[in-house]
Amino acid sequence: MSQPWDYIAKLVSLGDSGCGKSSLTIRLCEGRFVAHHDVTIGVEFGSRIVPVGPPASLSLNINNPSLQSPKADAASTNQVQKHMKLSLWDTAGQETYKSITRSYFRGASGALLVFDITRRSTFLSVTSWLHDLRQIAEEGIVVVLVGNKADLAPSSTVEPSEPSASGRTETENKRQVTRQEAEEWCKQNKVMQYVETSAKSGEGVERAFLEVAERIYQNIEAGKYDLNDRRSGVKGPGAGGVNTARTVNLGMNDAAAGRASKGGGCC
Repeated sequence: MSQPWDYIAKLVSLGDSGCGKSSLTIRLCEGRFVAHHDVTIGVEFGSRIVPVGPPASLSLNINNPSLQSPKADAASTNQVQKHMKLSLWDTAGQETYKSITRSYFRGASGALLVFDITRRSTFLSVTSWLHDLRQIAEEGIVVVLVGNKADLAPSSTVEPSEPSASGRTETENKRQVTRQEAEEWCKQNKVMQYVETSAKSGEGVERAFLEVAERIYQNIEAGKYDLNDRRSGVKGPGAGGVNTARTVNLGMNDAAAGRASKGGGCC
């Protein structure tokens, strides 16, 4: 029986404690939301197999495939769909475990830099986290900035929501970081993209991980990784590993129906 993936990529999630990193991983891997999660000590693991490259990337407009010519688009739709197993390393955000956490950045090909859009202090910390990541991880690691808890911030600005006729605010806007501010930070720090998510509702969660996966796949196609070198954070067909991660083989939009199952190794 052939394996259900073409590549394995190691991804790390990092950011301050309480930003919802573990909840994002559980939402992606198991399709459920955990309101209260114990503080992560060191690192926790998960995995998910996702489609990468055309035709899936074209249908989702991931990494701006519209820049391709119509002829290239037509050819891409006839390609055999490739799949990537994301080996997710959910790292601790507490300062106490930071020395341990940093060691897990080695050998990662992608990272989700997470902050809580309702707590400005967590956004101010992402610059430090990014610096640590780039000091330790391999050069060229793919990074996406993730603003989590979008369900608590219905507006893209920091203005409070308008009260209803009864005088009550139907959905209080707790946002402390604007979308524009986060996108500007990405430009200044050469971070690929900004995505807002809600681990509670599932909004944007798949998108955040798929943006990273797709860019890694593009780098593979461009020959930027040595698939036999563990430091690259990417493995090709025939790679093995320790059975420590939860694997869920799902399509692009059916995480909510996902079921966790025991799976193969990670990078």
